[in-house]
Amino acid sequence: MSSATVPAVTEIVHRLAAHGLTVATAESLTAGLIVSTLVTVPGASAVVRGGLVTYATDLKAELAGVDRELLARSGAVDPEVARQMALGAARVCRADVGVSCTGVAGPDPQDGKPVGLVYLGLASPDGVVVQERRFEGDRAAIRLATVNAAIDLLGRGAGEPA
Repeated sequence: MSSATVPAVTEIVHRLAAHGLTVATAESLTAGLIVSTLVTVPGASAVVRGGLVTYATDLKAELAGVDRELLARSGAVDPEVARQMALGAARVCRADVGVSCTGVAGPDPQDGKPVGLVYLGLASPDGVVVQERRFEGDRAAIRLATVNAAIDLLGRGAGEPA
């Protein structure tokens, strides 16, 4: 379970609802923890459409629509992959906002990418934002930090008044 603060997650869900926005996720290293955190809020069903767990690289293409050539060329841990995952989550789940994460939780590097490297994506009616983050700690700490960063990104980038 995430340590994202309940008031922060509650405020984000309520803000999305107040603006009539829905959200979906495409998650790799967190394997559903972001969407799981969002649905801890009573009333989240008015906002959360669903989530894609694209833990395996091929599922990033099959479920989220990430370009297969990009995955072959750059690997799964890449800013463009995070962008396409966020767009894919929104498209597949028919949501206004898509949140994504892809990265290396460890214990070993992946495709030449270091442990702790994470890319987050947020696709909203205002466009797409991608963040690169570098987290430290063990596998559990990196996954938890990723969930918290994704919730923070969602809170800063979605449901803001126009």
